[in-house]
Amino acid sequence: MRVAHTVEAVRQAEAELMKTVSGDALMQRAAHGLATICADYLGAVYGARVAVLAGSGHNGGDALFAGARLGRRGARVDVVTVGSSVHEGGLAAVRRAGGHVVPGASTEAAGRVLRDANLVIDGILGIGGRPGLRDDVASLLAQARAPIVAVDVPSGIEVDTGRTDGPHVQADVTVTFGTGKVGLYVDPAASAAGVVELVDIGVQPYLGAPAVEVLQAADVHTLLPWPSGVSHKYTRGVVGVVAGSPQYTGAGVLVVAAALATGLAGMVRYEGASADLVRASHPEVVVGPGRVQAWVVGSGLGDRRDMTSHVASVLADRMPTVVDADGLAHLPDRLGGPAVLTPHAGELAGLLDVSREQVEASMLESALEAAWRWDAVVLLKGARTVIANPDGRIRVNHTGTSWLATAGAGDVLSGVVGTLLAAGLEPFDAASVGAWLHGSAAALASAGGPIAATDVVASLPAALRGVLAGRA
Repeated sequence: MRVAHTVEAVRQAEAELMKTVSGDALMQRAAHGLATICADYLGAVYGARVAVLAGSGHNGGDALFAGARLGRRGARVDVVTVGSSVHEGGLAAVRRAGGHVVPGASTEAAGRVLRDANLVIDGILGIGGRPGLRDDVASLLAQARAPIVAVDVPSGIEVDTGRTDGPHVQADVTVTFGTGKVGLYVDPAASAAGVVELVDIGVQPYLGAPAVEVLQAADVHTLLPWPSGVSHKYTRGVVGVVAGSPQYTGAGVLVVAAALATGLAGMVRYEGASADLVRASHPEVVVGPGRVQAWVVGSGLGDRRDMTSHVASVLADRMPTVVDADGLAHLPDRLGGPAVLTPHAGELAGLLDVSREQVEASMLESALEAAWRWDAVVLLKGARTVIANPDGRIRVNHTGTSWLATAGAGDVLSGVVGTLLAAGLEPFDAASVGAWLHGSAAALASAGGPIAATDVVASLPAALRGVLAGRA
């Protein structure tokens, strides 16, 4: 599992570690890891031109010492100092390695350094920096043509929330130290981080519970409710689906198809306007009312006036419930039972009475606000889906493909999550694992090209087999 911690937690852990290890030793550990990754990225270090943007803080020192290491391996290192001060030890090390120094971001010489570089190291701001960049620094960065490696975090992002309210670095690689930072995994800032590489500097034993978790295949394998030798269809769970309408007949079929393809519940029961299509496509589905262990409601129900009472009657059953799409517009103030809400940014904006742009700018905060308001797990769909639990726990899903932004994909996701609820997972785990499987299936189906929702359904068994075999 990948994890991220808040700035305060990182600082406290570093303070504990520095009771036994000096700050200089920690900086050298960071610089060594940073230089190694930069060298790997360059391929050939000798003769490469490396530009180091050095701010006033520890990140500037890390960048300078890394630059000195690259200089000793034959790179031409040019330092542009962009802070009110500079780490003197790091600057001296660069000079001893044959590096050159250009003071100030707004000079022609600084611009030439950026334009000529083969690699730019962003050591402008660290985790303690204020969001945004000065205008002169932003103008300087605009002249860079080479890949940018950010030190710990891309300078200018809001580290603890993932917001990007001002100019910031757009990194190709971010080398972070000790643990992940929230903004490296939560959009929109995560989109500025590029590939995230973690360097161990020894703080892990001093870190507490993470602020954000990112599931990996091994975590999904552990959480999935695999059937045992004594399982039967009722002990494995029954998922009920209330989806589809005369206007949106395909929604009910897609939810049912995803629930069946996931295969982790023992039975799928369908109630809705698409009964004939469901019977024709999936004869193993039971059509009509009956007992269930979890519900999926909302996909393709349309805007009929009776939907509020319809959704309320499902929720009144007090079974774990996935509420998606049109069902979200008919939520009561109190849900009465465990639930997973699965909005995209526009739907969550309507629920919170804010603009879509506000939700997209603050994905983590928006998901948490809705989770607290409805006392439910909120799965906020996006390129990096955010899953928020009412107790404050956050997971972010990084599986998937941009081709997943297609009609019906949300219906498939609801079917997967509902099946996991029926099979016995708690709502937070069901939402997290469901998002992971959905994204993994989409990536398998896509292979770099366009897909439809039915392709994602068809790839769900392969995604599960990959997890089971340890190949995902």
